[in-house]
Amino acid sequence: MRIPIIDAVRQNHALEHATVAVLVQRLGPHIRLMGRSTQSGFYIYGDFATSLIEQAVDEGLRRLKGGEAELAVSPQCGTNLAVAGVMAGVSSLVALGRQRRRDGLSRVILAATMGVMAAQPLGRLVQKHLTTSPQLDGVYVRRISTSGKGQWTCHKVETGR
Repeated sequence: MRIPIIDAVRQNHALEHATVAVLVQRLGPHIRLMGRSTQSGFYIYGDFATSLIEQAVDEGLRRLKGGEAELAVSPQCGTNLAVAGVMAGVSSLVALGRQRRRDGLSRVILAATMGVMAAQPLGRLVQKHLTTSPQLDGVYVRRISTSGKGQWTCHKVETGR
């Protein structure tokens, strides 16, 4: 069963990632920005000209529609952090078991480290199959608006279907 609001968030999340990927390709890997997706579009926070955001969104949309699905998955996505936190917590609980003594600390640290390491590929899979969708047929950009200044600039990208 497909749920339209979830589909919209997943599509917008993919377009947000593609937009960020284009910005990184154009400006280099050390740019400072943050993104956040919603059902109606997404936000890019950072000190960029609106025209640059417009170009990056258009290119990201074109490339996703052209089949570059890998742009939907980002190594900088917060999903990766969430998965790492869950994996570290669960693996620590398993390693600790019913013991609460100090000798279990080394097992907990090892288990948490292994959980974080396992989370790296798992986070990308969660993005690919759960939190993003590169299938953007019928998706278009309604408008892009900007507020704030400098590092606090917020670019709101509204999408439609």
